[in-house]
Amino acid sequence: MHSWADTLRFAFQPVINLSTGGVAGLEILARPETGDILAEARRNPEVDGRLAVLAIRAAARREALLPLHVNVFAGTLADLGGLTTLHSAVRQAGRMPWEVTIDVGPPFTHVPQTALLEAVHTLRGQGFRISADGVGDGDVPLRLLTDMAPDLVKLDASLLARPAAVRAMRTLCDGLGALLCVEAVETELQCAAALSAGAQLAQGELFAAPSRLPAVDVYVPPRSPDAVPQPRSGPSIREFVRPAALLPVTASAAQVRQLLTGAPEVSGVLLVDRTGVPVRSVHRSRFLLSMSGRYGHALYADRPAVKLGDAPRTVGIDATAWEVLDVVAVGGRGRTSDDVAVVDHDGRCLGVVRLADLVRALAESRVEEAARLNPLTRLPGSDAITGEVDRRITAGRTFALSWLDVDHFKQVNDGAGFAAGDELIRSVARVLQRAATAGARVGHIGGDDFLVLAEPEGLEPLAGAVLDAPWSAGGRPVTLSLATVVCPPGSVTDHRQAAAWLAPLKKTAKALQGASWVLGHAGLSGYEVLRGSGATPAGTQWAVAEPGTG
Repeated sequence: MHSWADTLRFAFQPVINLSTGGVAGLEILARPETGDILAEARRNPEVDGRLAVLAIRAAARREALLPLHVNVFAGTLADLGGLTTLHSAVRQAGRMPWEVTIDVGPPFTHVPQTALLEAVHTLRGQGFRISADGVGDGDVPLRLLTDMAPDLVKLDASLLARPAAVRAMRTLCDGLGALLCVEAVETELQCAAALSAGAQLAQGELFAAPSRLPAVDVYVPPRSPDAVPQPRSGPSIREFVRPAALLPVTASAAQVRQLLTGAPEVSGVLLVDRTGVPVRSVHRSRFLLSMSGRYGHALYADRPAVKLGDAPRTVGIDATAWEVLDVVAVGGRGRTSDDVAVVDHDGRCLGVVRLADLVRALAESRVEEAARLNPLTRLPGSDAITGEVDRRITAGRTFALSWLDVDHFKQVNDGAGFAAGDELIRSVARVLQRAATAGARVGHIGGDDFLVLAEPEGLEPLAGAVLDAPWSAGGRPVTLSLATVVCPPGSVTDHRQAAAWLAPLKKTAKALQGASWVLGHAGLSGYEVLRGSGATPAGTQWAVAEPGTG
C-alpha cells in the first residue's frame, strides 16, 4: 500500500544575497503529486515533522553543498517541543545543524507562545538557525517576533508597496541582529524596491523558479546607483556572507580534491571540528597546485588534508567590512585571496566572505558618500546624520542632536558678499570638525545650517569652541546660535521625532541676543538657556510646547 510519502517530491529555490549576487541557501519546498499534504501537516505536527526530515534527505540525495532552509509550522514546534528527528536526519545526511535554517511559518494564532519559544531555544541550542517566515502577510505578533530573536526575517513581497514598513522592519532586524529577506520577488521593480528598503536577501521567480535540481544559474538584476547607502563605519559582513564548503577535520586530501573538482565555484574548503569550529583553511589554487605537482597525488592523496591547509582567518558575525580588511592585512601577501571564515559567538562557522565582494562594496559606499558631501565644506548632508540617529535609537543609546547656524546670515552675505559668507561657512565647518569628540558626527545640511550628533558629555567643549570664537565676515562681527536636544533611550522612535523636539529649541535660540545655546530634553516640556542674552542659571526650566502642539 502506497503512503503519501511515496508521491511526494521536493523542489529547491535559491535564496539570493542581494549584495554579492550569489546563492546564500536553498529553500526546500514540498511538492505533493496528489492530495494536500501541506494542509494535513498544518493540522498534524507529526506529519509536518516527517516532512522536514524528508526534505533534508531529499537535499542529501542532490548533494547540495549550500545551506538549507526547511519549512516548519509554528504549531509543530510548540507541540513537539523541538524536532529531535530532524537533528538526527541532518547528522545522518552528513550536514551540520548550523547549515540548516528552520523557517518557522504561520499560523501563529492559538499557538502556545511559551512552548514555541522553548522549542526555538532547544533548536538554537542544537545549532540550527531560526527564520521567522510569512512576516507581513501572516499573523506573527510583533512581541513574539522579538522574543524569538530570529537570525532571519522573511517578508512577503506584497509589503514592498509599503516601503516605510519594510524600512521599519530592517531597523528592527538590525536591533535583533537578524537579516531581512523578501520572498516571492517576481519583477526587477520589486527587487529594486527590496534593495532600497534595506533587504539583504531575496528569493522568488525573478531569480530562479523552484526546480527539482538545485539551480546553478540565477538572474540578479544589476544594482542601481542609488542603492542603500552604508554607514561610515562600513557595511556589516552579514550582507556578504557566502556559503562555506565544509569538511570534517579528519578529511583526506583526496576528499578535498574531489569536492573542489566537482564544484568549480568553490574557492576554498574549511576543515571544521565536530562542533563546527574552523581548524584549517584549504585554498583552492594552492591545494590543487600541490596535488598536481610531481608525485603530488602519491604523496598527499591519502594523507590528512590538514597537512595542506593554513590557519583559518576568522571574524565574528558582528564585524564590519573594514574589520575584515584589517584581518586580511595582517597576513602575508600570498593569502590575500583566501576566504575569511565568519563565525558565530560560539566560534562555529556560518560562512565565508571574499575580499573582492568587500572591496567592491566599500568602493561603492565611498563613491556614494562622496556624492552626498556638501561641495562647500566636504561634510555629509542630513541623510548621514539622521541615519546614524536611527541606528543609535535602535541600539538604545543616549545621544545629543544639535543644530547650529549663523545669525542673520542673509545680511552677512548681502553686506560682506557671498565669497566672505562662503569662507565663514568653511571656517565654522573646520572648527566643528576639530571640536567634535570621538564618535561625534558633523553634517552640513545646506546654507549656514549644521547638524552635530554627539555624546551628551561632549557638548560643553564643542559649544565653547564654536560659540566663544570671535567670528567675522568681511570685517563684520558675527554670532552663532546653537540648539541641542538630548534623547535618552525610549524618548524618541526615529530621527523625525528628534528633529521635531529640536525645531522649537532652535527658534528659541535664534530669538536671543548674541551667541546663544539652548538645551532641551526629548520628552520633557522645558529647556535651559545656557548662552545668550537673558540666560538663566543652569537647571532653570522654561515652558515650551511639545512637538505638534504649538
